[in-house]
Amino acid sequence: MSPRFRDGVVFVALLVAALILAGRAPSERILGGAVRIVYLHGASVWSSLLMFCAAALAGLAGLILRRESWHAWSVGLSRSATLFWWTSALLSLAAMETSWNGLYLAEPRWQLAVRFGIVAALLQIGVAIVRRPAVGSVTNLAFAAALILALTQAPTVLHPSSPIFSSASIAIRVHFLGLAGVLLLAAAWLAHSLRPHV
Repeated sequence: MSPRFRDGVVFVALLVAALILAGRAPSERILGGAVRIVYLHGASVWSSLLMFCAAALAGLAGLILRRESWHAWSVGLSRSATLFWWTSALLSLAAMETSWNGLYLAEPRWQLAVRFGIVAALLQIGVAIVRRPAVGSVTNLAFAAALILALTQAPTVLHPSSPIFSSASIAIRVHFLGLAGVLLLAAAWLAHSLRPHV
């Protein structure tokens, strides 16, 4: 079995495990079983956010230590984070339909997700063209800082501030953390495969 094929099998297995976890998630008083798409959306958001932060930290380590391996990890982490970010943005459409009975594309959090998703994708293309992982480290630092700042200042209209952790149900919180953990592991595994060779 080739390493690339093995990596693909593990990544798909982790995604299947995440879907099974989401399917077995506890229902919620208002949304019922439809809340499971909200679990997937939220877990994807948190996984991608943590990966963007990890990409920034790896990039910082690469710049300080002058190690190409850290730069490569920064690029791989940001590539994976970008894919999961777009996945969470698409899942948010289904979550809107489920939670709000329609799409509300004027929601500031949705607009922020799309804008930063476009910027992230363009940065990935630019770094791939330049073929200098150190450039990716610099852009990943700036991107993560801008994203965190924007998220802390973004207003909300219909989007709740913390739908999972504002729940009184411990089962919901624990299940969400387990789902987010599996998706984070999948994102990290994908990042390992997407690192440029240095």
